[in-house]
Amino acid sequence: MLNVLTFSSLYPNAVQPNFGGFVERQTTRLAARSDVDLKVLAPVGMFLPIGPYAALTRVPGRGEHNGIPVFWPRFPLLPAVGWRFNPALAYRAGRRVLLDLIADGFCPDVIDCEFFWPDGPAAVQLGRAFGIPVSIKARGSDIRLWGQRPAARKLMVDAANAADGLLAVSESLKADMVAIGMPEAKIRVHRTGIELDRFRPVERVAAKAALGVSGPLLLAVGNLVALKRFDLVIGAAELLPEAALLIAGEGRERRKLEAMIAERGLSERVRLLGGVHHTDMPALMAAADVFVHASSSEGLANVWVEALASGTPVVTANVGAAAEVVDRPEAGTLIDDAQPAVFAEAIRATLEAPPAPEAVRASALRFDWKTNTDALYAHLRGLASSAEAQQ
Repeated sequence: MLNVLTFSSLYPNAVQPNFGGFVERQTTRLAARSDVDLKVLAPVGMFLPIGPYAALTRVPGRGEHNGIPVFWPRFPLLPAVGWRFNPALAYRAGRRVLLDLIADGFCPDVIDCEFFWPDGPAAVQLGRAFGIPVSIKARGSDIRLWGQRPAARKLMVDAANAADGLLAVSESLKADMVAIGMPEAKIRVHRTGIELDRFRPVERVAAKAALGVSGPLLLAVGNLVALKRFDLVIGAAELLPEAALLIAGEGRERRKLEAMIAERGLSERVRLLGGVHHTDMPALMAAADVFVHASSSEGLANVWVEALASGTPVVTANVGAAAEVVDRPEAGTLIDDAQPAVFAEAIRATLEAPPAPEAVRASALRFDWKTNTDALYAHLRGLASSAEAQQ
């Protein structure tokens, strides 16, 4: 039996059911193995319990999610430059939980850390304190955004050098990790998996009708934050008067985007759906004629792969691992000049000559959960065995 402690500040809770869903889905499949005993340690950062943080007071300290024991210890978020202390504070919160777990008889063989900031440095501290090997996975914004801050970059690079193993979601992210000083020899590429049985082509006309759409349908998905550049997607839709646009996601840019839609007279054909649970996402993905993604930074976006598996071609900014996913004409178009008119032109071309849904889906078949789970298990088992042999 391999005892795994998954450490991730990105994990769903009672207040944020969609938060860190990509980590949850990977973890659920690893935990389903009969030779794995897994528990999740998901620190929750909080400012004062007011405003958007007030709801987080309802998150329990512990519970179960998809049958997996999950612990949500709190750690304080300090204002201004306080982010520098987040790894140390997350470590302190996690240490208390791990002490209790060990007292109850659960001794992790390996710590599976699922994000680099602030989780990576905190997980390495836990590993050192308790003599447990640590793997850290990089997913995109942790390296490409936090890595631009010298203090955060130093802590992450130090953690990478101290960790027993490293994972990256794509070759391009691995290259970015090496570029900031992380040890190349330790890094393995571990691509995402998706539910190929759920994300698949359907009869598109009927699927669109269920959403109240009869003409061409564009779909965009993600947190409503500046780096996702939904204003660019809306601008492209404005240039395509025959098309409807649905945007699934929630975030602090919502009011700004609502105002933009209203000011441009697009309310009849551009809709913000709010947060959409992952179980409802396949119907949206399969209904769309084109999936549009304008984010300025990505690792390997699950939504790219989910769209392709649904038979929906992708028009995306050429960032992160986009070229590793959209790697053939049937899969879609990469945009190097991120302007509304350029996106609109690519979308129009796709609508006028749509690829066959099954040909689009073929580009996603390599992203299956069995491959993902088997690779993760082998990686973690290898780290645990190496640590055991050195004792």
